[in-house]
Amino acid sequence: MPITKINPPHLYESVPFGFSHAALQEGGRTLHLAGQVAWDAQCNVVGEGDLARQVEVALQNLSAVLDEAGADAGNLVRLRTYIVDNTPEKLGIVVGAINRFYAGATPAPNTVIGVSGLALPDFLVEIEATASLD
Repeated sequence: MPITKINPPHLYESVPFGFSHAALQEGGRTLHLAGQVAWDAQCNVVGEGDLARQVEVALQNLSAVLDEAGADAGNLVRLRTYIVDNTPEKLGIVVGAINRFYAGATPAPNTVIGVSGLALPDFLVEIEATASLD
């Protein structure tokens, strides 16, 4: 099923920041992914106090869910990224990791939301997604 990423030329260039302005999904099946955090399989926080490590682990967990469904980063049509006590420096860390995650695929739309906390106090970032299957 085709997914068309929409980045109008008269708007600012968003792809270097790790997101597209929109994604058009036509027909098919939709996968709604829960927010992924820096937990390992035993529910241990990986990278306590280390935002860069936590983003990498959250994206690895996101990839694992996509892989289980037969999808990859190219199937994403939406991300929402929650960063605890967001700052420009933290945003730069997260955007860099997300850009590496896409590995050359055009990124999906992403809304970044600064929050005061997440489900557990050791979590620094959470990333939820929607993907198109078919």
